[in-house]
Amino acid sequence: MTLNYTTFVSQLANLMVVPSTSTEFQIFLPGDIDYAEQRIYRELDLLFTQETDGTAQVSSGNRNFTVPTSVGTFITVDSISIITPSSTPPTGAAGSRVPLVPVSPSFIDTVYPSGATATGVPEFYAMRSNSLVILGPAPDAPYFAEVIGIQRPTPLSSGNSSTILTQYVPDLFMAAAMVFASAYQRDFSLTGDNPQQGAAWESQYQLLMKSAAVEQARAKFESEGWTSNQPAPTATPPRV
Repeated sequence: MTLNYTTFVSQLANLMVVPSTSTEFQIFLPGDIDYAEQRIYRELDLLFTQETDGTAQVSSGNRNFTVPTSVGTFITVDSISIITPSSTPPTGAAGSRVPLVPVSPSFIDTVYPSGATATGVPEFYAMRSNSLVILGPAPDAPYFAEVIGIQRPTPLSSGNSSTILTQYVPDLFMAAAMVFASAYQRDFSLTGDNPQQGAAWESQYQLLMKSAAVEQARAKFESEGWTSNQPAPTATPPRV
């Protein structure tokens, strides 16, 4: 069964055995949602969180490129492609993608020490910071750059009643929420009133995460033999 904000709050309060309308619970709730969401997004690497932004252009003669934020803030950048010919947007039929190879900043500094003289269609990129990319060689024209990477979806709240987690992995989301709730209720250690509670919910979370990770690997064709098939323990070696 999928969850929404109302049913999640109701079930969470029921499992914690506290009234959902209490002031203390309402203060605790946003932190609990944030803990559960951030943990799952980091560990599960959902295909749903991958976004594409091709709205920004590189500058001619300038190796620095700022990662665009038109569709949101990238947590990680998975790939960057230059669209040729210059000034052709990635949505157009006339453009061709030139995938850039990720390298270290020192590689670009060594191979392309002068951005002013070594220009052309970029071939390499390096992350100088979370939002700044350096290119090698420096662009010789204002090409569009298509960036693909991971972004955080809008959190669950009364104003956003459903997320991919409440729809896709509601059981895992609830288990993660109860791990945080156990700490809130002082039942996360041997000195708590119910010392098994935190460990039990953490164990349940880990069990559910294993099956969710397999399903997500299938969705990305990263399962057995690089297929979308369910892993078969008896099928060894895997197909090629």
